[in-house]
Amino acid sequence: MSLPPPEHLPTGSTAYFSTRQVVAMIALSVLLALAAAGLAVRFWLFPPLFEPVILSPEENRQLEAKLASFSAGDTSAPAPAPGLPRTHTTVQTTNTLTPEKYHEEEESRTVILTEREINGMLAKNTDLADKVAVDLAEDTVSLKLLLPLDPDLPILGGKTLKVAAGAEIAFRHGRPVVKLKGVSLMGVPMPNSWLGGMKNIDLIQEFGTDKGFWKGFSDGVKSIAVVDGSIQLQLKE
Repeated sequence: MSLPPPEHLPTGSTAYFSTRQVVAMIALSVLLALAAAGLAVRFWLFPPLFEPVILSPEENRQLEAKLASFSAGDTSAPAPAPGLPRTHTTVQTTNTLTPEKYHEEEESRTVILTEREINGMLAKNTDLADKVAVDLAEDTVSLKLLLPLDPDLPILGGKTLKVAAGAEIAFRHGRPVVKLKGVSLMGVPMPNSWLGGMKNIDLIQEFGTDKGFWKGFSDGVKSIAVVDGSIQLQLKE
C-alpha cells in the first residue's frame, strides 16, 4: 500500500525572515545585552547609597534615655551645700561635671539596643549614615558597608567597594559564642581560605583560653542575646 504524497505548503507560507529583519533582531539583541551589561556594571561598581535610618521623636527619647545611663555626670545644677545660701551655689553648665562618690548600679550593666537605634546613631553621629547598615536577626549580626576606593588604585580606582559580612553571636554553655559566617565582596562570597580559615570557627573557643582580647571579652560578658531587631548585653561585675 503506497502512502499518499506529502502535502506541500503553498508558495509564500514558509517562515523565513528577510535579511533586514535578521539584522534588526541581531542589533536589538546587542542593544539589550549592552544595556543589561551597563546596568550590571553601574550597580556593581557604583552601588546606590544606603538610606539612613531616621528615628521618630519617641524613638529618639528612648535612645537618649538609654545613652543617659552612660553619661559621665549629671548636667543639672547641684543643690547648695548645707549651711550656704542658694546665692553661693555655682550654676552647673552643660558639659561640666559634678563631683560625686563613685557607685555602680546593677541595671547599668545591662545594655539593650534595637537595630533602628544602632543605625540611627550611625546616621546622627557619624558620616557613615549612607555607607553602613546593620541588621540584627536571631543569633546573627549582619553588616553592609560601602567603601570608596582611592582614585589612584589601578582598575577599580575611584569606584565603590560593596562589602557584606555576617557573624553568629550567641551565649551557650555559660560563655559567648562568636562565629564569622562569611564575607562577600561585590556580592561574591569569599572562599574560606581567603579569610584565613576563620569561617564558622568559634573565636571564643579558639582564642578565649589565651590572654588577649577574646579572653577578656568572654570573661566580662554575663550574657548576650541577639534576636530579630535587637541585641541585649549583660556585663559581669
